[in-house]
Amino acid sequence: MATARRLLTMALAWAAFGARFSDAQSFSLPLRKPQSCEGSRYFDIASLACGQCGPSQRKSRQGTSCSCLPGFKLVSDNGGTSITCEKCPESKNGVTQDGWNCIACPKGVTAEGKCECAVNEILVERTTNGALLNAALCVHCDGKESSFAASDVQGNMCIRCEPTFISINRSCSCSEPNILTGGLCFSASGNLPPKGIATVRFGKLGITLISAWFLKNMQASATACLLYSNLTACQALGNMCVMNMNYLSSASTDACGLFQYVFANTAGLGTVHSISFWRQNLPWLYYGDQPGLASQILETAAFPSSFTFKGTNKNIKLQFVAASYDAGGNFLKWQYLEGGFLQLCPDTLAKLNAAYTFGTTYQQKCTMSISRILKDYSDPVFYDVFLEYIDEEDGQQYLWAVPVLNLNLQYNEMFVNQGSNMNSWFLTHRMFLVDTLSGRENDLGNQPKVIRIASEITISIHLVPNTQRGAIYPPLIAVSYSDVLIQNPSTQNVGVSFSVNYEMNQSEAHSQTVIALGVLGGLAVLWSLLKTAGWKRRIGSPMIDLQTVLKFLLFYAGDLANVFFIITVGTGIYWLIFFKAQQYISVLLPLPAQEDDFVSYVGCGFTLKMVQFLHMLVSQLTIDIFFIDWERPKGKVLKALEGENGIKSTAAPVSIWRTYFIANEWNEIQTIRKINPLFQVLAVLFFLEIVGFSNLALMDSSSSLSRSPESYVAPWSRILRYGVTAVLWLVVALIQMVYFSVFYERFVEDKIRQFVDLCCMSNISVFLLSHRCFGYYIHGRSVHGHADTNMEEMNMNLKREAENLCSQRGLVPNTDAQTFQISISSKMRQQYDRIHETLTRKHGPVRLLNSSTTTFEQSTKAYHAMNKFLGSFIDHVHKEMDYIVKDKLLLERILGMEFMEPMEKSIFYNDEGHSFSDILYYGNEATLLIFDMLFFAIVDLATQSFVLAAVLTYLQQEIFRFIRNTVGQKNLASKTLVDERFLI
Repeated sequence: MATARRLLTMALAWAAFGARFSDAQSFSLPLRKPQSCEGSRYFDIASLACGQCGPSQRKSRQGTSCSCLPGFKLVSDNGGTSITCEKCPESKNGVTQDGWNCIACPKGVTAEGKCECAVNEILVERTTNGALLNAALCVHCDGKESSFAASDVQGNMCIRCEPTFISINRSCSCSEPNILTGGLCFSASGNLPPKGIATVRFGKLGITLISAWFLKNMQASATACLLYSNLTACQALGNMCVMNMNYLSSASTDACGLFQYVFANTAGLGTVHSISFWRQNLPWLYYGDQPGLASQILETAAFPSSFTFKGTNKNIKLQFVAASYDAGGNFLKWQYLEGGFLQLCPDTLAKLNAAYTFGTTYQQKCTMSISRILKDYSDPVFYDVFLEYIDEEDGQQYLWAVPVLNLNLQYNEMFVNQGSNMNSWFLTHRMFLVDTLSGRENDLGNQPKVIRIASEITISIHLVPNTQRGAIYPPLIAVSYSDVLIQNPSTQNVGVSFSVNYEMNQSEAHSQTVIALGVLGGLAVLWSLLKTAGWKRRIGSPMIDLQTVLKFLLFYAGDLANVFFIITVGTGIYWLIFFKAQQYISVLLPLPAQEDDFVSYVGCGFTLKMVQFLHMLVSQLTIDIFFIDWERPKGKVLKALEGENGIKSTAAPVSIWRTYFIANEWNEIQTIRKINPLFQVLAVLFFLEIVGFSNLALMDSSSSLSRSPESYVAPWSRILRYGVTAVLWLVVALIQMVYFSVFYERFVEDKIRQFVDLCCMSNISVFLLSHRCFGYYIHGRSVHGHADTNMEEMNMNLKREAENLCSQRGLVPNTDAQTFQISISSKMRQQYDRIHETLTRKHGPVRLLNSSTTTFEQSTKAYHAMNKFLGSFIDHVHKEMDYIVKDKLLLERILGMEFMEPMEKSIFYNDEGHSFSDILYYGNEATLLIFDMLFFAIVDLATQSFVLAAVLTYLQQEIFRFIRNTVGQKNLASKTLVDERFLI
C-alpha cells in the first residue's frame, strides 16, 4: 500500500511538472545522425543529439558512446553518459583488451593501443585465476595473480566481472543483502525502485501474462536507469512500457509504473531540447495528461514548413524519419519512411513512396500469415517518428516530433479522459509494428503464446484553416493493435491496413452549403408557388384543393431537384478546380466519411428530378390534340344512294391522307432532342476512360491525365468523380446544342420549324391543349386555298409564295406569325369537351372490319363536328366564343404565366417561335439532360464504374423514349381519330 501511495505521489509530481507546458511549447529539434557527430563527439541515443566526450576520450566504434584514447585505461564506467580514463605509464605502454588496466606489451601495440602477438599466438593478459600480468604474454592463459575476473561462459578464459559486482561487493559475486537482478548487482541500501510486476495485458483477448522478457529484464532496467542513468537500460524500460500499451495505474508497478517512478525521481537531470516531456537519459513516451493538451499540441502551432503542388518551389514530399531501437534499448539507425517500414503489407517501392506525397490519400490493405510474421518480425523494433524539414532562415535540417494516438490505451482513475473528442486523447510518442517478445511465457526461446500486431495505422495531416501557403498542423499517427492468440500459425491470418489521410476543417464548407441550400430552397418555394398559380390560371380553377397541393409538390420537386443539382455540380467543380489546380495548398479534399452528405444531396436531386421527369412524361402523354383540315371540296361527284333508286350529286370528298401525313410527322417529332443521346454517352465515356479524365478524380495532387501502370493509384474521390462527370457531361451537351442550333438546324434540317411549314403546305392546323384552358395553336391554313393538288400546281404555288405574289401565312392578315400560345375561355372549353366526348367515347377506332356501322358513323360525325367547330372558332364565327391576338408582356414571358384571365374572349399570344415544343422532348432538353446526368452519376457513385453507368444510362434513355413514343402514339390516335395503323 505504501508503494502504491508513493507511486501515486510521484506520478502527480510528474503531472505538475508537465503542467508547465505552454501554448508556445515547440516540439522541434535538430536532426542529428551518428555519422554527423565528428571528432570527439558521440551520438546520445537518449537525446538524439551529439554529446562531447571527455578529456583523453574519443567516439567509440559504434558512435553511440565514448571510449578511451589509445594508451589510456578505464577508471570508471557505469553505463551512463560519462567514463573516466587514465594514461598508462611508460613502463606499461599497452591497454588490456577490456580497457580497464595497463600492461607492458613486449611485442608492440596496435593502433588501438592494445598488445599484439604474432600469428597463431594467443594474447594472454591474465593468469588462469584472472590475475593481471605485468607484461602480456603471447601464450595460453595460465597466470596466477588475483584480479577482478571470472570465468567466461565457456570456461576457457578469465574475463573481468561485471562492473556493478566490483563496485558493490568488491568481488564477482552478489551476496546478500545486495540484490542480483538481470545479471546486475545493486546495493540494498540504495534508492531502488519498487518491486515491479512482470505482467503484460492483452486487453482485446482479456488475457494477462507473466512475460519471460519482463521477468528477466524489467527490474534490472529500471534500477540501472535510476541509479546509473544507463542509456540502454532506460530505453529498454521504455520499450517494455510501450509493449504494455503505455498503460498507467497508480495501483500497479508494471513496466509503465516503473518508468513513471524513474521519470519522477530524475527531475533534477533536466529536459532534452527544452521539451518538458522528454527527460534527460530517458526515452520520450508521453505528452502529458492535462485536459485539452492534445488539441494544443495538434492545433496550436503550425508545422514550420509549407507545401506547394506546382511552381519552382514545389514541395510535396513528407520526409518522415524515425529513430529505431531494438528491445534491449540499443539504437539501431535513423530510418526514412520511404522504405515503407511502417507498412506490413508488401508492395513496390514506387507505391510505398506515394504514401508520403502531400495531398495523395493512401490506402493499403492486405492479409498477413501469422507464420510469416513470426519469421520476419522475430525481434521487435521501436520507433520514435519525426517529420524532417529545412529551416528557411539557416538552411539547417530539423525534426518535428510526430505524436502517436494509441487506440488500445486503457484509462483508469488517474487518466479519466474518455470519449473520442480530441480533448480526451492521451498522446504518446513511441510505437512498434509487431511484438513477438512480451507474449512469451517461462522461456524466451519458446513460441509466443500471444503476439501483438499494428493492424491499423493511419497518418492524419490536418491543414491549417484559411491558409494560403500550404501550412499544416503536426501530423498524427493513430495505431490500433490486434492481439492474436497463437494456435496454428500456418493457418492463422490477420488483416492489416495502412493509410495516409489529408484533412481540413470542412465546417465552413458545410455551413456554406447549408446556407445555399436554404436560400435556393426558399427561392424554389416561391418559384413553385408562381408555377402553381400559373397552372391554376391555365386550368381555369380558382379553388385551392388537394389537387392544387399535389401539383405544388410536383412543381417543388422539380425546382428543388434543380437546387440540389446546382449545389452538387458547383461543389464538385469547386473541389476539382481548387484542389487540382492550386499551386500553394489552401484546400484539401473531404475524406470519404465526409462525402456522405454530398452523396445524399446527389441522391435527393436524382429522386426529385425523376419525379419531375415522370410528371412531365405523364403530362405529355395526356395532351388534347386535333388536326383542323381547312381543305374544301373542289366540286361535286355523282353517287348512288343506298336504299334509293337513282343517282344524286354530292360534294367531292376531301382526302384524309394529308391528315395522316401530318399525324405521322407529329408522331416522329415527339422524341427528337437537341442532343444525340448515344453520342452524348459515348463521348463522355471516351473522355473519361480513353483520354484519361477519370484520373482527375483520384485523391492525389496530380492533374495529369495519364498514369504509369506501376505507379500507385490513389482511392477515388466521389466528389471529384461527380465533378469530372458533370463538367464533361455539360460541356459535351453544350457543344452538341450549339452545333445543333447554329449549324445543323440552319444548314441541314430543323424538324420543328419544318413541321410548321408542312402544316401550311398541307392546309392543316394543329390545335393543342396541354391544360384545360391553355395550349398551343399552329396555324397551317394554306394561303393558296387548296393543298390537295397535283405537282405542277403545287410547284406554282411555291413559286408564287417565294415571289411574294400571295398573302402571308400568318393568322392575322399581313403577318407571318403561325404559332401561338392560347388561353381559351371556359365556354370555349365546355363546347370542345362536348364534342370531344363523342369523339373519344371509344379509345380511337377499332379495326374497321370489326367496328359497327353505328359507332363508325358516330365517330365520323364527331370528327367533322370538331373540325367544323374549331375551324369556325379560328374564323371568328362564334361571337360568344371569340378570341383576340396579342403579345405577351416581358414579365409574363419571364415568369411563364399569363396575367389576363380569358373571361369572355380567348387570348392568342404571339410566341415568335415554336413554344408548342414544350409538350415535346425538344422543349424539355434541360430536364432530360439533368435527369440523364444525375442517373449516370448515381450509378457511378454506387458502382464506381463509368462503363456500367454509361450502359445503364443509355438503356434507360431508350426505355423511356420507347414509352413516350408508344403511349404518345396511342394518345394521338385516340384524340384525333387517326387510325393507329397509319402511324408508322
